[in-house]
Amino acid sequence: MLRIRHKTDTMRDEIFSIERLRKHLDIPHPRQSGFAQSLPFSLNDATAGSETELQAAVSGDRRCVDLPLVIESSNYFANIVKRAAAGETCQRAITDLERYLTGTDEKFWENSWVRFPVARLSAFARQIFDSDMLMDRRNPDGRLRDDADKFMFHGAGNTFIRVPISYLIKLSLADVVGSQEGLPDLIRSTGTRLMDHFLSDNTSPETFSFHVEPLRPETGFGRAIAKETSKRYLITQLLIMYANANFALEETGQRALLYFSPHPPIRQKRLNECISDSFYRELFMSPCLSGWDDGQAKHHYMCLCHQVLSRSQLNAVAKLKDAGIIVRNLAVLPSTSNISLANNGTHISLGSARLTNALADEHSGFTAAHEKFVGDLVIKIVEHFLPLFVGTYSSAPYRLGFSDFHPEKVLSFLPHELDFTHLRMIWRRWKKKAHLQIFGQPITPFGIDSLDRALSVVCRVKGDFVPDFRLIDYLVTVMSTDQSPALDGKLGNEERLKRDLAELGVFDEKMSLYLLYRLREFSKMGFSGFEGRHYSLFESLGWDMANATDLQTLITALAFKLALQGTVTHGHVPDNPFVESERRQIFFASAIGLPTFFVLSSTQNLFMKKILERARGVRYSRRYPGYLRVYVRQYLLALLDFLLQEGSDLIEILNLRTSVEDLARRLERPHEYSVADRLTQGILDQVGAKSPMDLEAEEFNLAAERYYRTTLREHHIAEGLTFLRDDLRWLDSRLGPCGEDYRHAVAYVSEGQGACEVLERAWDDVIKEKAPRDTLKKIIDLTLISIHNDTAEASRKSGMGSTSTHEIYSASVCGEGNR
Repeated sequence: MLRIRHKTDTMRDEIFSIERLRKHLDIPHPRQSGFAQSLPFSLNDATAGSETELQAAVSGDRRCVDLPLVIESSNYFANIVKRAAAGETCQRAITDLERYLTGTDEKFWENSWVRFPVARLSAFARQIFDSDMLMDRRNPDGRLRDDADKFMFHGAGNTFIRVPISYLIKLSLADVVGSQEGLPDLIRSTGTRLMDHFLSDNTSPETFSFHVEPLRPETGFGRAIAKETSKRYLITQLLIMYANANFALEETGQRALLYFSPHPPIRQKRLNECISDSFYRELFMSPCLSGWDDGQAKHHYMCLCHQVLSRSQLNAVAKLKDAGIIVRNLAVLPSTSNISLANNGTHISLGSARLTNALADEHSGFTAAHEKFVGDLVIKIVEHFLPLFVGTYSSAPYRLGFSDFHPEKVLSFLPHELDFTHLRMIWRRWKKKAHLQIFGQPITPFGIDSLDRALSVVCRVKGDFVPDFRLIDYLVTVMSTDQSPALDGKLGNEERLKRDLAELGVFDEKMSLYLLYRLREFSKMGFSGFEGRHYSLFESLGWDMANATDLQTLITALAFKLALQGTVTHGHVPDNPFVESERRQIFFASAIGLPTFFVLSSTQNLFMKKILERARGVRYSRRYPGYLRVYVRQYLLALLDFLLQEGSDLIEILNLRTSVEDLARRLERPHEYSVADRLTQGILDQVGAKSPMDLEAEEFNLAAERYYRTTLREHHIAEGLTFLRDDLRWLDSRLGPCGEDYRHAVAYVSEGQGACEVLERAWDDVIKEKAPRDTLKKIIDLTLISIHNDTAEASRKSGMGSTSTHEIYSASVCGEGNR
């Protein structure tokens, strides 16, 4: 049943190429000692950085908050009111808009901007603002952006500025740095350097690593980047608290908030359904005031992404009909404005010093063509292991009601990500999991709200609970075409695929190609490595993100081992859409929570066969002749067994035994250790329910949003404070050896007390957001001192100077854009 075919001539040719690659990278033969230690991403070779997307919100009355004020004063709203009064449009259009503006008792306005008097800015912060209003920040004498008038207005005898929260963070940091007399240069220079690390994704505020973290066993490996990410989150929270107090936001009925939340907000979804796509972009697309020299051009790119994905989801409906999933002409069309870009995740990027140095050395013989050849093969290997992460380390719990189960909506972008065969299989099993049947007959909603609600109540059809709906609701990867595979190891394959997809109405050539695990090419990024884009929400950064980084590094190193010893070649994992879809269906099945998946017994994917040999309970499918039925849980355990057997040497070299044991616990006891179950339980505890299915879909999802912005937010702040406290204790005990700059900076903040003592006194007030403005300044200063020390330590450990590889990476991220 699981016979392995003999290697083809193509595979043998690849093995000879692998020998040349090992020579160019100065890696010994697999049978020689030192092979595993010298692999890319093995001992003392890997570095890490991360990008985090956050949910922004402003609480306050509709008469005080920017978003409802802008909507009510817009030409769009006036035109809708006029047309509704004249009977030229449905009255529901204005009713839905007014219902949104009425808001809820909680009065939260997700992704609203803020407005405050410009006089509240310090001279330095005003200088930064004026610079960011330029068309090109590199030309201080140049003209202003064409849309500069959007960010300033006059009223009540004052001049006000209005900016998104993503930019508010940068202004807040500039104000902290610019408003303190005699501020030590260590604090001032660190704060100034970090400003461009606060930018924005398509809609959400985004931050990226302040420095590269070398992954070393002696520093806890993945815990190092988790600590950097946690402290970055902490200083972001401190800056928002400072802005609320210093810029008179709270005085004027506005309170800005930031927190981790993986899904587009429920209320924003409702708003999106009753406005045009153009007006949606006007309200929510980032103006890109920070991080890019030409922010206006970047803003146009953001709008392009939204337009393309909105069109792409509509084109997916036609694919569902071709696949036989939509069998009648009655369908509920998705909105012409797609909201999936408002989702939030975390990207973890790994870099390899060995690969980077070889590509930087023109005499090494290792070229961009070699990087692409082995990089694509590594990605294909790694994709088989990605289901291990879904729900295990990150998650996005979500409830779907019966009325949500229109295939043209709930399947979202899956028609562009999976072959029709696997798409039909997933849809059938999903309907079965959700018990979408009445009197034994399968049923989906009709699209008439009142009828669907009645059916749901009378027939007790509740819908479903999904462990990680973000991975379903967003275009996380694109499927190759028959003519243009994305991962065949050839230079230019991404550009060829994008052209094909553009012709099909799926993508645009100007956009970065969406992949679950993406090669970071040296020629574009300044370093060589990979970006993991499959993470949704971590319940704990210090635990979940740290162990996820460990596992990502181990799997990447193992993939290089399999590739560079010739065990797995491109020929083992053929480059055609069906084989690509066959391995990715497991990832999406895990996100939905499906128990099984199906693989051709004669699959061309020989690497998949090697994994399935280790899985228990595999049998021939009765429903699908010629297919094997595989349990997702047994597949995950087979992956764990593969890691333990084939990667045992790497586990010992990298000292990751504890991390692998943590993975085993998460797989064997998910209700206790998996992030999906821990997040779900936290949501249920908040509302006093026992199961997600005990709640209506909207009730659960709104409860999840409350949990993210309250309990979980406080947990993440406390986690960041704990990391900071540990660092300040170390600094307090080492101020002598640390040098005069550190002694002077700490003395300036603590006024003769210990740095840790200052933090301890403010701890509770910070978590409860009651810390006075001057106290917040002190804690921000201490955090900047700690970050400066972290950056110096990371540079020392990795043997780099003051400008690290990740500084190059950071600049590249800003220029390219992650969407």
